[in-house]
Amino acid sequence: MRKAKVASSSESSRKMRPALTPEARENQMISLAMDLAEQQLRNGTASSQLITEFVKRGSTKARIEQEILEEQKKLTEAKTESLQSQKKVEELYANALSAMRNYSGHGDSDDY
Repeated sequence: MRKAKVASSSESSRKMRPALTPEARENQMISLAMDLAEQQLRNGTASSQLITEFVKRGSTKARIEQEILEEQKKLTEAKTESLQSQKKVEELYANALSAMRNYSGHGDSDDY
């Protein structure tokens, strides 16, 4: 029966396939940095800057700021949808007016 191999710190890094996009690469780097930060915090070897960063991220102020950003994003998306909807309504009105002109006999003479 095979015994499980104990992984050293250099072997414990998992193999990642190459990123296909710059965004995916950035996400990989963030993931690696977060893993390293977690390891340092657990081992007690984290720098004071690292500890301060995570304390700030966990603060009430940071959470509220994040909620505000999320709500602003939702508002921007709603405004964008509203503008797109307004354009569609304007197109429908223009088409309806054009159809009414044609039905009333005031349309283009090219139609005949």
